[in-house]
Amino acid sequence: MYVLDTNVLIHDPNALLNFEEHDVIIPMTVLEELDSLKSGKQAVAADCRQAIRNIDKLLGDASPGEIEKGVPIVRGKKAEPLGALSILMSTDYQGNHGLPEHLNDNKIINTLAALQTRHKSRDIILVSKDINMRLKARGFGVEAQDYHNDMLLDDIDLLPKGYKEFPNSFWDTIEKVETIQREGITEHILRREGDLAKLTINEFVIDEQGFVGKVSDVGEDKIVIRDLHQHDLMHEEVWGLVPRDIYQAIALNLLLDPDIHLVNLTGSAGSGKTILALAACIEMTVASKLYKRIIATRSTQGLDEDIGFLPGTEAEKMEPWLGAIVDNLEALHEDDENMTASVDYILSKVPLHFKSMNYIRGRSFQHSLIIIDESQNLTPHQIKTIITRAGNGSKVICLGNLAQIDTPYLSALSSGLTYMTERFKSFSHGGHIHLQGVPRSVLAEYAEANL
Repeated sequence: MYVLDTNVLIHDPNALLNFEEHDVIIPMTVLEELDSLKSGKQAVAADCRQAIRNIDKLLGDASPGEIEKGVPIVRGKKAEPLGALSILMSTDYQGNHGLPEHLNDNKIINTLAALQTRHKSRDIILVSKDINMRLKARGFGVEAQDYHNDMLLDDIDLLPKGYKEFPNSFWDTIEKVETIQREGITEHILRREGDLAKLTINEFVIDEQGFVGKVSDVGEDKIVIRDLHQHDLMHEEVWGLVPRDIYQAIALNLLLDPDIHLVNLTGSAGSGKTILALAACIEMTVASKLYKRIIATRSTQGLDEDIGFLPGTEAEKMEPWLGAIVDNLEALHEDDENMTASVDYILSKVPLHFKSMNYIRGRSFQHSLIIIDESQNLTPHQIKTIITRAGNGSKVICLGNLAQIDTPYLSALSSGLTYMTERFKSFSHGGHIHLQGVPRSVLAEYAEANL
């Protein structure tokens, strides 16, 4: 029996369907918490409403007795029922001691302890995203686990970087190659074996001799690598910005590629994620006019609390949260005679819109560049909500540092950015680059090394 905590249903409203043949139990206290959080336009409220609708759909017209016993979970019209869903009424724990019931967490743990005494032959497991809740449960004798369904990796180090680095020369590892030249493009057809078998579409190959290649096609036994010239990559100027290293150069290659509709950029603070994305977006809207506008958004707080307490319009309310965008605009024009005038000119010239996540649901952005800043703080469900807003001819750019997660119930492994990077690694129109640290200030370097 898997008993779900409230934060699991907020994190993934479809969690009810992810326990296969096992019984899923929702405590009455969890329903009460969902009810108290369902009002408003915040993302958390929308997730609560979705979870409640899913519970109602699965229970259908079942009688109270059937709900208490467990209603079979039907996942499709022709699919056989698998597992069961039931609602657990709060039960007084009859043991020698119980947790004080002034907290909802304690009520749930006491109820599970009582359930455990009634079903001694069955495993009863609490599933919660709250570490402290799991600690309290285990301390009280109730088994507890994290929600692992959206964790596609066991170790964050296994997350692809978007490139494979070879010591010395890449060609030293290759026995046979077929090279094709057409329309100024050089492509190498190689056998897909060894390290090459792990490469995915739009991943890069880099060696110490200066070779840079990009995987343009992947077959069962062959792989095609397009030859890119390092000199051209390193000297490509985008809205006055020139890459500082090869990692920034290949990131710009993905950002400027019209056939790439999704770009994930990860890396530590100061690695250049935002400034690269912004320079590329301005270039593609003002200079080449491939896109009509730039949409910038981010989660304003841990679970996307209401932005209504700040004065002004939606754009003015979002401006403090999207200060990194303005900071990088200033950095792009710091050598201008009048930086302030240049930034004001760009903001008036470039159709740059600051949008709150709370009001993105239900919209569709056509021919737009959508920048999601601090996307490591979003759940897989939240980031999917934003990406599905991308209409015809739009491109989504996700920026984030997986070492800086501020949302209470998220870790690097369960972050929406990690989920997206792993799920889209074989997407022919997507790409991911993990940027290396670029020297910032002496103060920042000292702080990172010693604090």
